[in-house]
Amino acid sequence: MSTTPESRPVHDDDLVHLRRCVDLAREALAAGDKPFGSLLVDQTGEVRFEDRNRESSGDATLHPEFAIARWAAENMTPDDRASSIVYTSGEHCAMCSAAHAFVGLGRIVYASSGAQYAEWKASLGMDPGPLAPLGITDVAPAIPTSGPVPPLAEEIRLLVEESVRADQRRSS
Repeated sequence: MSTTPESRPVHDDDLVHLRRCVDLAREALAAGDKPFGSLLVDQTGEVRFEDRNRESSGDATLHPEFAIARWAAENMTPDDRASSIVYTSGEHCAMCSAAHAFVGLGRIVYASSGAQYAEWKASLGMDPGPLAPLGITDVAPAIPTSGPVPPLAEEIRLLVEESVRADQRRSS
């Protein structure tokens, strides 16, 4: 078990699910999307839903965390949603944090933080984007969180750099 700053402890079981999120982020990048992946695990430990970023379709709301919120609202009871855990390669943006809170999902465990992502983007000369880099608890203070996880955050940083290089190749 490891403990991360300003969050709840991350356990070995959490790391297994976060590893899958990193794999989904790689899949997103390979498909031409930003490297983000997420999954929803119920109270028994069963993965109920997983997805990756799909923004390359032109719809900037196609974040995997938002897809999880939609799926959970349609397929789970309020009690099941509240006892679930969302795992994600990157901390939710403000839009996804709000969706998570409105749907009533439980704990969020993330490999890399929104602050890290904003810092990486700035260091690579990227546009900061349309949303302020708010943390989950800045948007939805009652949601319990865990993260970032330094070794996995480093993997995400490398994927972000690869994504920027791919974007630069496409635009030149």
